[in-house]
Amino acid sequence: MVKLLSCLPTKVAKMSHLTQEQRYTISAMKAQGYSQKDISQAIGRDKSVVSRELHRNCDHRSGRYDFDLAHRKYKQRQKTKVRAIKFTDDVKNYVDLKLEQKWSPEQISCTPAPDGLTMVSHERIYQYIIEDKKRR
Repeated sequence: MVKLLSCLPTKVAKMSHLTQEQRYTISAMKAQGYSQKDISQAIGRDKSVVSRELHRNCDHRSGRYDFDLAHRKYKQRQKTKVRAIKFTDDVKNYVDLKLEQKWSPEQISCTPAPDGLTMVSHERIYQYIIEDKKRR
């Protein structure tokens, strides 16, 4: 028997974004004169992450780093971030076809799609099914 769920991720990826608490620690340690290397060790991140955070999210008028301003800038970037749309009409048609053939979302997402379509995750297919049911 072929295991169809083998393409599903088994591990959760490590968090890559700084938290508000880490930004607070950066702000407090920076104000006390600690080096970027010391700050990076305190928050458990690479020193390049601290350097990038200080450069990207400081107040460009005063040059001061404030954790609250930094977090607001981060949230604003997340809101305006351009996201690729993978669930195109062609993908929807392919998913509809497979759902009519009684395929599960896991089977659909784990099977290579034809014509170079980029397949979406089974979670996205479930979201599509739920949206469709709400629209009746």
